[in-house]
Amino acid sequence: MKGINEQEKLHCVDADDTHGTEPGTAGMRLEDELKKLIISGLQVKDVQPEELDDSAPIFGEGLGLDSLDAIELAVILKKHYQVEIKNRNIARDIFVSVKKIADYIREHRRG
Repeated sequence: MKGINEQEKLHCVDADDTHGTEPGTAGMRLEDELKKLIISGLQVKDVQPEELDDSAPIFGEGLGLDSLDAIELAVILKKHYQVEIKNRNIARDIFVSVKKIADYIREHRRG
């Protein structure tokens, strides 16, 4: 994608994809895109996106994220994917791993 910077690529996601690779992101899977957003948006130190397993926990023992990070993550998801996390129970269910978040986005994204 010559001429498009990394931030612009993150806005070119097609929500109708069911195979895990999002058109418009140069073959980047939604999970990989989320890893980059989580690590940069929540300022996670000493972890590279490629080091994070799709199914690894991201809160508590995983990346060490806390409840304030959960609020920030909800804002990131709304901004980038037009997905709203309406209550704590939903957040608790999907903020388990990158894979769970990606599955939720694919299912609930408004496009």
